[in-house]
Order: sequence, then structure tokens, then C-alpha cells
Amino acid sequence: MAQQHVQTVLVVDDIVTNIEILLEILKDEYKVKVALNGADALGIVESPDPPDIVLMDIMMPGMDGFEVCRRMKLNMKSRCIPIIFVTTKGAQDDETLGFELGAVDYITKPINPAIVKARVRTHLALYNQNIALEHQVAERTKDLYSTRLEVVRRLGIAAEFRDNETGLHIIRMSNYSRTIAKGYGLSNSEAGLLLNAAPMHDVGKIGIPDNILIKPGKLTPEEWKIMKTHTLIGGKIIGDYDNDLMATAKSVALTHHEKWNGTGYPEGLSGKNIPLEGRITAVADVFDALTSDRPYKEAWSDERAFDLLLKERGKHFDPEIVEIFFKNIEEIMSIKEKYSK
Repeated sequence: MAQQHVQTVLVVDDIVTNIEILLEILKDEYKVKVALNGADALGIVESPDPPDIVLMDIMMPGMDGFEVCRRMKLNMKSRCIPIIFVTTKGAQDDETLGFELGAVDYITKPINPAIVKARVRTHLALYNQNIALEHQVAERTKDLYSTRLEVVRRLGIAAEFRDNETGLHIIRMSNYSRTIAKGYGLSNSEAGLLLNAAPMHDVGKIGIPDNILIKPGKLTPEEWKIMKTHTLIGGKIIGDYDNDLMATAKSVALTHHEKWNGTGYPEGLSGKNIPLEGRITAVADVFDALTSDRPYKEAWSDERAFDLLLKERGKHFDPEIVEIFFKNIEEIMSIKEKYSK
């Protein structure tokens, strides 16, 4: 039979006698740690093995209990640990300040053992319940994000199957985008967000007629006008959301065909008026499109595609993004090889 977990109580008081009294009351049910001052108390709550609850005197030399409480509530690691003040101070103003700082209860001296045990037991039960609820919320949030992410990927694949039978284009270009984003200086989470949003860049192609989308020859001006609307269609399909994934996906769908010199579509944005995610995916998308077979063309060689990227610096593409692309060319080519047909 598994041994039951014994919870830890931290007792903070500058008077040893007070600590000994609380230790005697609590030692049979809990693991008890002690600190004789505020600094030591903070060291214990920030350690790898923090307490589950803190019983603390207010009046201590150097750093009083109020200051310890304030610092604990500012620290992400310790802010949820319940604090009970154990003190002779019973003034209403002191109690009000303690509660405002985040304490959960007061126990007045002289100490009644039954009250101490009851208060500790009650607040540990509430603490455990809160931890369990937070864990459930975190798991459900994770599941929700995973579901949303899978919908994004599947919509991207659905669009890609219209003119790219394998669907590998979105895998390559989204990985290229993440590599460029990291080279630009974005964090792993920010680069990961672009990796997961980029598959939606061409979702608007769902709304383009087949006779245009997979036409083997050059498009007429009227057909090209219709083709360009896939960016706006994509924006409408994704819609407006207040979460980062969907907002980034919409931005990518709308702006990955904008050009640095302002001659792109649909809005004719230029320079850094084009969102960063649009400037990054433009390079990633064009490079992969050029080096892939399409109904209307055979795949270009890598060298020919490189030449075009260099030629279009400051015209089609953000010059800095092109520079980062080539600085990370080994990783780019590794991705291309890994996800080749």
C-alpha cells in the first residue's frame, strides 16, 4: 500500500519558545520546518521543496511578517502557498492589511492547539482543492489548444490537397518559417506559434475554382484577379479570435503575398507595415513553391531559387529576412530533404 504524502508546515517566528509550541502541536500530523526570521523563511519557500502552508509571526526584527507575505505573493512559485499569521497583534487594521497582502487567516496568541489544528487542516484542504482544480483547468486548456491546433493543420492540409497532392508543402514552409523566426531572434514559443499558424497561409484556396487553381497554363488577367482573392477568403475562413494562434494564422493568410516594395496583394502594404509573420512566410512559401512541382510548372533547382530570392531582396522580400534565410541555409536544406516527396 502506498504511503500517504505528509504535507509540510513552515513555522516562522523569532522566538524559539513559540516555535517549540507549534512544533509540538503539529509534529504528529505534518512535517514541520522552522525559520527564525523573514529572510530564512523566503529561502525555504523558494527552495526545491517548499512548504504547503506557512504559520508566521508578524513582529520580527529585520523583515516583518507582512513583508514576507508581500514578497511571497509577488513570486510565481510561492504566491499560492497559504499564509496564516500567528500573532498577539489583534488590531483590526493589522488584520485588514494582512488579508489585503494575501494571508488566508489569523490565529491569536496564546495559542489554542485545537484551533491551530483546525485552521491548518481547513486551509490545507482548500489549498489541495485549488491545486486539483488548477491541474484540471491546465489539462483542459491543453486539450483545447491541441484540438484547435489540429483543426488549423487539417484545414491547411485540406486547402493544400487542392493543388499539391502530398500536402508536404505546408510542412516544409512552416518549418522554414520557424527556422527564420528563430534566426530573427524570436523566442522558441513565438517561433513555434508561427510554425503552427503557417499551415493556414493558403486556406483560402478552398474558395478558388479548380479551373483556375490547377490550370496547367498561365492565368489570364481575370483569372489572376480571382486567384488573388484567396488571401481575403482565407482571412474570412479563419475569422476573428482573441487567441494568438488564430490571430497569427489570419495575419499569415492575409499578408504572405504582400511585397516589401508595396506591389503585393491584397492591401499593397510595404516595408515593415507588413506584419513580421507575413514577411517571414513570404520567403518560406516562395522558396518551397519554386522548388516544388506544380500543375503549371516543374520544380526549379535550388540554385535558381536562391538566385531569385537574392534578386528580389528589397523588392518582393524583406532584405533582412532573406539574409537570415541564407544564414540558416543548412537547416533549411535539412528540412527540405527530410520532407521531400
